[in-house]
Amino acid sequence: MHPVQNNQPPFEVHIRGLDCAEEMNALRRTVGRLPGVAAVDFNLLKGTMTVQVAPGADVTETAIAEAVRRAGLDVLVSDTAADEGEGPCAAPCCRPRDGRSAPGWTAHGREVLCGIGGAMILAGVLLHAWLHGGLIEALSEGECDTRGTPLPVILLYAGAMLAAGWHTLPKAWKSLAGLRPDMYLLMTVAVAGAIAIGEWFEAATVAFLFCLAQLLESWTVGRARGAIQALTAVTPPMARYRGPQDGQVLEARVADVPLGAVALVRPGERIPLDGVVCEGTTSVDEAPITGESRPVSKAPGDPVYAGTVNHDAAFAFTVTQPAAATVLARILRMVEEAQSRRAEAQRWIDRFAAVYTPTMLAGALLVAVVPPLLAGGGWGHWLYEALVLLVIACPCALVISTPVSIVAGLTAAARRGVLIKGGAYLEEAARLRAVAFDKTGTLTRGEPEVVRVVAWADHTEEEVLARVAGLEAENSHPLARAIRRHVQAGGIAPALALNTRAIRGLGVEGQIDGRPFWAGNHRLAHERGVADADVHGAIADMEAAGRTLVLVGNEQHICGAVVLADTLRPDAAAAIRDLKRAGIARLCMLTGDNVATARAIAATAGLDDCRAELLPEDKVLAVEDLKRQHGSVGMVGDGINDAPALAAASLGIAMGAMGTDAAIETADIALMSDDLTRLPWLIRHARRTMATIRANVAFAVGVKALFVVLTLTGHASLWAAIAADTGASLLVIGNSLRLLRDVRK
Repeated sequence: MHPVQNNQPPFEVHIRGLDCAEEMNALRRTVGRLPGVAAVDFNLLKGTMTVQVAPGADVTETAIAEAVRRAGLDVLVSDTAADEGEGPCAAPCCRPRDGRSAPGWTAHGREVLCGIGGAMILAGVLLHAWLHGGLIEALSEGECDTRGTPLPVILLYAGAMLAAGWHTLPKAWKSLAGLRPDMYLLMTVAVAGAIAIGEWFEAATVAFLFCLAQLLESWTVGRARGAIQALTAVTPPMARYRGPQDGQVLEARVADVPLGAVALVRPGERIPLDGVVCEGTTSVDEAPITGESRPVSKAPGDPVYAGTVNHDAAFAFTVTQPAAATVLARILRMVEEAQSRRAEAQRWIDRFAAVYTPTMLAGALLVAVVPPLLAGGGWGHWLYEALVLLVIACPCALVISTPVSIVAGLTAAARRGVLIKGGAYLEEAARLRAVAFDKTGTLTRGEPEVVRVVAWADHTEEEVLARVAGLEAENSHPLARAIRRHVQAGGIAPALALNTRAIRGLGVEGQIDGRPFWAGNHRLAHERGVADADVHGAIADMEAAGRTLVLVGNEQHICGAVVLADTLRPDAAAAIRDLKRAGIARLCMLTGDNVATARAIAATAGLDDCRAELLPEDKVLAVEDLKRQHGSVGMVGDGINDAPALAAASLGIAMGAMGTDAAIETADIALMSDDLTRLPWLIRHARRTMATIRANVAFAVGVKALFVVLTLTGHASLWAAIAADTGASLLVIGNSLRLLRDVRK
């Protein structure tokens, strides 16, 4: 084996059956304590462990594999974190690198053994009932007396325990040898104790139900993995593109398509890579990235993204990103890496479980020893109660209550087009009390639009638009482009303007129908001296409302005005109302624009406050002020220009981050589409996730507390305890998986 050098990427190991927090803790105690290992981290979605090597240290693959085996687990595949050319994601995505599936026994051995164990228990009960004349007698006979259980029945129960405990016993032994008690040791001690006091049926039942609970937990994690793997499956493995020499159509793996190649997509096919349309027009379903199912029109010059679906017509696009760097690949990596950024609730559960298990072991020992010594009770009775306490002490439902909910919450958000960088940020989103917005490109469209046309001096609105469009025909200014778009959409023919000349900082002038006309701002009209007091007053009122005016006139008067504004997004006002209904106490806009424009936009959107004419450092101070007043504050911006304010906020949220590398990399949460309604959905989803975690923890602890009371009062049994623990795990799992339900409803 080659040493893993500290200048290489983190060493990634695929672990067979890595489904439980107890297994992660065991690996931390073995692999994490190897000389030269700085840290270990786990990805539940991929079933991998990432090993960070300390500077200057060498850690061999053999040493890591041996440490994994000491934890009672097996290495499936090992590789470095960079797996180039294997599909859309640069990191290995939930499968062995060589693509081979695990052997049948390795993949399904636990299910087979669990089934054999259950069948042998059933056979033992039926044989016992036949030999003793009834089912009730068979189930109730033999307490603390092995003579009550016939030898053939004992053999069947022993076989059931061996089959069901085949994977548990090695882990329990390693736990005992390492002096690190965990739930495998708890269950094994409980089974051994039941055998010692002659409770063969209950011992077999405990072993079988625990095995069943482990299978169900593995299935649950598989459900969560399947949800994220559904995203990886949306990118086709092959792509068609034109050859560089003769233009012949070639087909290759997406990882082998060169940058700059012209790729071809038929109607109904998925787009294989990111790029820019160069031929044809169509519409594309971008739901895999944005969560929005409405098709988006595409024409030459528009971007397209891997994994999205072409609807209407064949088109060609120029490849701009390799397979490992597409937007979808970055989303998948972010969702997978998010597991390492654990929520505070998850860290608390881990700390609690580390103390809880040895405490419960000590408590069971006291229950077995103290009552007989002090009260003179039967040793067998109190040993049995201690075993019941050991079984119900199994922390499975408790430790799984948080990670499954977090994984489900992050995955559901990704399917909705909301990329959350970790459980800690999901938890922070649930705590938000105030939200600050950037204006341009966040609350507004980011480009001016014609909102009104005013005509004076007996002119018509159509004449005003035609003359302005004619004079501005060659101007590349955003205002001129907005006017031309409006004129074209209205079917108005621009007037023919000759000898046009730009007037620097003021506007443009030219001749229409042989007469001189001009178009420009208020200052140009003032210099021409053609505006009367009434027109001046109307212009001042519109400018005070935050509008931008392009006036058009001649030597005698002002003909009219085209009123433009950076308009509010169609969904902005509804999103603001929804945020208020969600309980957000303060909604504020932070902008560098002038006060009049800021106030107009804030009033239209329904915001509580606006702060205008701010420099980037002023936005940071405004965010800090909101944090002092309200505690947790979210900042919504474009992820680039608002980077200081995003960093200063409790939670930085990038708006419309699809295709923007910096936005995806810098923000805590990225809204992949330009849909502001994702924001109130995010807050409700985060609160729902945290409520699910609290309900899971309360239920798991409540069940255990109830059985502790029942045990101490002598009303609990081994099989009831394991059934309750298994049932609690199932209910916790089912409650968590509700977060994965169809989030588009």
